[in-house]
Amino acid sequence: MPKLKRDVIKYVRDRAKSKYEKGLACEICDKTEQLDFHHFYSLTPLLNQWLTKNKHNPEYIQALRDDFIEEHHAELYDYTATLCHAHHVQLHKVYGRDPGLGTAKKQMRWVEIQREKHGMV
Repeated sequence: MPKLKRDVIKYVRDRAKSKYEKGLACEICDKTEQLDFHHFYSLTPLLNQWLTKNKHNPEYIQALRDDFIEEHHAELYDYTATLCHAHHVQLHKVYGRDPGLGTAKKQMRWVEIQREKHGMV
């Protein structure tokens, strides 16, 4: 069995990262510096759910990650937001470090509400 040198999630994130399309400004306040890429469907619980559902051994993530990325293309690339670091931290203070998958729509709504507060609508 292969011995992984890093967290399983890092193998997936590194592979998927090259196709991320981070915006040029925060979607809440329009700030253009210190931008973060946020997944409304957090990668860690999404990957853990996929591994469990499919009974995959995480030790083989390097061979499996392309399948995961293909199956979860929308969650990885479409259900995302570009946020300034301050708003990204604020979102995670509300929803936690690895928000549950059931909070994705609430997170999207939170971003919309914050945009309205900043006059970005």
